[in-house]
Amino acid sequence: MIKTAECYHIPVLLNESVDGLNLHANGNYVDVTFGGGGHSREILSRLEEGSHLYSFDQDADAEQNIDKMGLSDEQVSRFTFIHSNFRYLKNWMQYHGVECLDGLLADLGVSSHHFDDETRGFSFRFEAPLDMRMNKRAGLTAADILNEYEEERLSDLFYLYGELKQSRRIASAIVKSRGQKTYKTTSDLLTIIEPFFQRTREKKDMAKLFQALRIEVNHEMDALKEMLLAATQLLRPGGRLSVITYHSLEDRMVKNIMKSGNIEGKVKKDFFGRIETPFRLVNNKVITASNEEQEHNPRSRSAKLRIAEKKANE
Repeated sequence: MIKTAECYHIPVLLNESVDGLNLHANGNYVDVTFGGGGHSREILSRLEEGSHLYSFDQDADAEQNIDKMGLSDEQVSRFTFIHSNFRYLKNWMQYHGVECLDGLLADLGVSSHHFDDETRGFSFRFEAPLDMRMNKRAGLTAADILNEYEEERLSDLFYLYGELKQSRRIASAIVKSRGQKTYKTTSDLLTIIEPFFQRTREKKDMAKLFQALRIEVNHEMDALKEMLLAATQLLRPGGRLSVITYHSLEDRMVKNIMKSGNIEGKVKKDFFGRIETPFRLVNNKVITASNEEQEHNPRSRSAKLRIAEKKANE
């Protein structure tokens, strides 16, 4: 089992996702979620003559992993790291003079590195500042959201992004307690929300609430939407989209874009009743990790891989 840079994670569905790109010579490829560099390293090990890989990551910590990948001079010459959110995919490709892509890979899961970093507030396991920003240089923190959002807005994000049935009661309790305290650390939040979770589901529901805050802090759904739409435009006929998802919100968005060509999943049909979509599904059924991979890499247990190919212009 290949591990990525120290304190990151074992790449999920590594061979399956890279196989899905159908790599060939003289191609331009993108890994929009560099992280520990596992998928990028595998792509670079397979790149043929004249091909190039562009890898995105908005977290400054990720860039430090390039030196740990053990790349040869030839591989380095075929590799460009872009320190940016993948929502700006189209702009960066224009900047680098890339008009079309032959393949794009995305592993949308949060790296183990972020959950294990006791200073970033991604996990309820540690006493830490409620930050949760992937890009530490910009944007609201989780603490800002808890201290500033109105009750209805908090309730909506807990319901939409965390799928929590008690979202209204939780939001109400958080707002009421703001009169006595300011939310600064994970423990400030946990003391308020713990009474709402049954002991048997406590960890799962807390994880969902922290997930909801993380998604809001980093505008993850908006960024994913922009990236998928840009990928749809940039992929050349025959180009592949290989995406690993971990929760229903992002998986639904990926499935919709692949099946209908739009985020909402609105199906359009031609005169003959055929569905009009820019993609052909490579795997009609989602690909999941083998029992062996799940045993060695718990992160893979909720992973779903979808692969689609851009159709030729009709």
